[in-house]
Amino acid sequence: MILVERSAHVVAPVEAVWDVVQRAEQLPAWLAGVRAAEVLSGEGFGRRQRVQAGRGSAHEAEVIAFQEPTLIGWRERAKGAGARAEARTEIYVQLTPDEEEGGTVVRLIVVRWPAGPVKAALLRLGLRRVGADLEESLARLTDLAAVG
Repeated sequence: MILVERSAHVVAPVEAVWDVVQRAEQLPAWLAGVRAAEVLSGEGFGRRQRVQAGRGSAHEAEVIAFQEPTLIGWRERAKGAGARAEARTEIYVQLTPDEEEGGTVVRLIVVRWPAGPVKAALLRLGLRRVGADLEESLARLTDLAAVG
């Protein structure tokens, strides 16, 4: 398992941030590396969505955590021909009201279970990029939530 997380303070109430992060169609606007996203079925916990990465790959995802207005998480599974094991990525967005400073603390968490030791080694080499993507995502989210 490989875990990367980043946090930031957003000068917007939890409800405004939640309005952005819980809508699949908003993912390309704030989540770095996402080119398109659409809801396939359902709402809230159990919702199925398709997420297309900037590299062109598309994954189906299922919302596995949903506590309005503070937590949403989804699991993407990648299955490929010849894969020895199923790769899995979970992404969580945790929102905490910041009573002292106002606004919201946003915590982005990415957990990956790579398909085999070679993929794990490659993912570890790319950890800086994942961290940079999360930081870019937080900056975009800060701008969207503050405007919204």
